[in-house]
This record gives sequence, structure tokens and C-alpha cells, in this order.
Amino acid sequence: MSDEFDVVVVGGGPAGENVVGRCADGGLSVALVEHELVGGECSYWACIPSKTLIRPGDVLAAARRVPGAEQAVTGRVEVAAAFARRDYMTSDWNDTGQLEWLESKSIAFFRGRGLLSGDHAVEVHGGDGGTRSLRARRAVVIATGTRANVPPIEGLERVAAWDSRDATGAQAVPRRLVVLGGGAVGTEMAQAFRRLGSEQVIVVESSERLLAREEPFAGDELRAAFEAEGMTVLTGARMTAARRDDGAVVATLDDGRELTADEILVAVGRRPSTDDLGLDRVGLAERAGRYLDVDDQMRVEGVEGGWLHAVGDCNGRSLLTHMGKYQARLCGDVILGKDVADVADHGIVPRVIFTDPQVAAVGLTERQARDDGVDVRVVRYGTGDVPGAYTMGEGISGTSQLVVDEQRRVVVGATFTGPGIQELLHSATVAIAGAVTLDRLWHAVPSFPTVSEVWLRLLEEYGL
Repeated sequence: MSDEFDVVVVGGGPAGENVVGRCADGGLSVALVEHELVGGECSYWACIPSKTLIRPGDVLAAARRVPGAEQAVTGRVEVAAAFARRDYMTSDWNDTGQLEWLESKSIAFFRGRGLLSGDHAVEVHGGDGGTRSLRARRAVVIATGTRANVPPIEGLERVAAWDSRDATGAQAVPRRLVVLGGGAVGTEMAQAFRRLGSEQVIVVESSERLLAREEPFAGDELRAAFEAEGMTVLTGARMTAARRDDGAVVATLDDGRELTADEILVAVGRRPSTDDLGLDRVGLAERAGRYLDVDDQMRVEGVEGGWLHAVGDCNGRSLLTHMGKYQARLCGDVILGKDVADVADHGIVPRVIFTDPQVAAVGLTERQARDDGVDVRVVRYGTGDVPGAYTMGEGISGTSQLVVDEQRRVVVGATFTGPGIQELLHSATVAIAGAVTLDRLWHAVPSFPTVSEVWLRLLEEYGL
């Protein structure tokens, strides 16, 4: 059978959903192809379940900082209830609600693996063995995301190490956990399981600090917080082998040390899900298994006619759900004939690591700005050194930093650390996206007493 649509989208995660929604709202006929669950990695195995599992520990930690509330916290996290909430938030890994949304917008859905079969053409291989041919009059969009990267460590596959999906879908809390990787996923899940009840949590990171891509103080503060909670952080360390020994997992490090645990969580990055897309049929055989390079209208480079697009993690620009959704909205507008281009991926990417302390950043780090040749000045102020933070309890600390382009007198980067500070980030994102000058920002008066008063203190540190 053959079906023809204006747009065919392969991949039903947040990016794919936003493309089909944008195009359908614009009056185009749209088909979506997905072999797993509509809603994708973020909804069922990443953002939603991970933040749901993080939340109980965060709430208890926040209460323990407040005299009066601290005395009322007499127990620990109820793990069964936390897991039940996670199951509810993921709809028990059922996408019926998402399918109803597709139907409400008259979007055709095909369950199966989609691969390119030629110019403007997609084949859908269903689980029943059948094949369906789809043709796109305007555009085909690839939105297949990424999957967990498994490093070539001796014995790692044989020990049935956890990946991020295993961690967020866990049905029990391991007594001892080793986490390989000190990035966002590794640090979030390490602390989540510690607060859910793991007695021993060890984070192994090959770089010299946690969160190596962020400002150095962010990783240093996070390490101090982890160690204060009884976790072990090993930086500058590499795992060279893993084995099972009487049911336990033994990880060997490059210096000969051995770490024993009940589970190992491997969180060392992602790799694009582009190795089985039929790219060879459209002249892109060399891109199989690699990120798909796109221009600022999300058109895949090297494809004549500009009919093939790629949005979200599979293009490698910014491996973040909100950025994939941004790209998807932009891509939908391009397909609808609007004159738009990607701006945010070029130095205005916001990101939050939902640890405690949280790390929220947008734009360039100081090093990135200097490497780009920007004449920068950096100003810092203690996140906890404003009255609004005092009202939140005792021991509120952290760092707020702005990276300022001295020539233009605008903010090009911002980082905030501290408990529950993620909502500070959007103000910085707006300031950077709008290229608002410091002199104009001085007139953006923060409410009192809020933690956002740190903005005023940062501008005063600059000299305004």
C-alpha cells in the first residue's frame, strides 16, 4: 500500500511531535512514524521519570534546611510511593493519550520502523512484518533522537550494566551503586538513588571534575555537596574492566582499584540513532550512525532539493529536549513557507542539571567566550547572599555568575548554582537572546524578597 502526505516525520519523540503538530496546525496533511512509544525518550525514560524520582529527595532536603519544618521530617523517602508516582507520570509506559492527541489533529500514525527509500519516500516496517510506502509532497523530517552510548570496556556488556533507561525504570533501589559518568545524567541519578536509599554511591568521572562542560565552580560545588551526603566522587579515573562476582559487579579502574556494587549505571553520553535509516538511498551513506548535519532551516546538508530535514538530538546541535522542540517548531515553519532560521543553537542554549545544588546555565562559559575571541568580564555573587535566600532556610549557598561582552555591554553567558534555582534561568536566557544591555537591565527591578535579587547584586558588582 502507498500513502501520500504533505509531510512525513520519522520519530515520535518531543521533536517529532512538535513538527507534526506545527505542520498540522498550518493546514498540512502529516504522517508520523514511530516504532516505540509516541512521546519518546523524554516522556518515558529520561526527563519526566528522572525528575519525578529526584523530587522526593529534593523536598526532604529543602524541608531540612528550614527550622520548624526540619523537626517534622522524621522519616525517609517511601520508595514504593516514589516509584508509583514515576509510573503514573510515564502513563505506565503507555502512549494511548499521545495517540488520542494525534487523532485530534488528524495526524496519520504508523507504528513501525521508518527508513528512507528514495527521494521524498519512506518505508515503514511494522512489527507484523508488513511494509508500507509513504510519500511526502513537501518534506521528510528525521527526528530519531539518540540512545545511550556504551563504551568499549572489557566485560561491561556481560555484567548487564544499567543504562539511563534501566535507572529511570528501576523497580528497586540498589544497596550499592557505581555510576560511570559525571555529566547531567550520571550526577542526577547518583544523587536520586542516594536519597532513595542506596547506602553506597560512587561516581567515576574521567575528567578532572564533575560537569566538565560547565563552569569549574559548578562541578566543585556539586562534588562538595555529594561528599557531604556520603557519596564518593572519583575524578580523573577511568574504568577499564567489569565482571560479575557472586552476583555483585566489580569495576576495575585504571589505577588498579576495584569497586564492588550491586549495579553499575553507565552514563557516558549518547550516540545518534541514524544507523538504520536508509541514508544510503539518498546519497548519505557516510552519515549512517553519525549526527546529521543541518543548516539553520534544519535541512540536511548534502541532499539535493532541500526536502530532507533533521530535528532534535539526531542532528547533534543541542542534545536537550527543549532545544529539539525549538528546532521542530522552526522546521515546521520552514516547511510552511516562513522565512525563519535557527538562532538559539548559536550561543543561547539554556540547560539545567537537576541535582542539589542545581546547576542552571545559558549561553557561553567564560572559557568558551574567551576562546571565541570575546573581550569578556566575569562578575559573581553568592546565590545565597540575598534576603530571599535567607527566607528559604539555613545553609542556602551557591554561585551566580554573568559573562559580559565588554564591547557590546551585554550578557553572553550566565550560570546559577544553588537549591531550586532553575527558575532564575529564563531571565538570563531572555537577556542573552534579546542582547539587552547592562544599562537597560539595571531598570529590570527584581521583587523583594526573592532570590532573583541576585541580578541586582551582579549588576552592582559590575559597577552599575
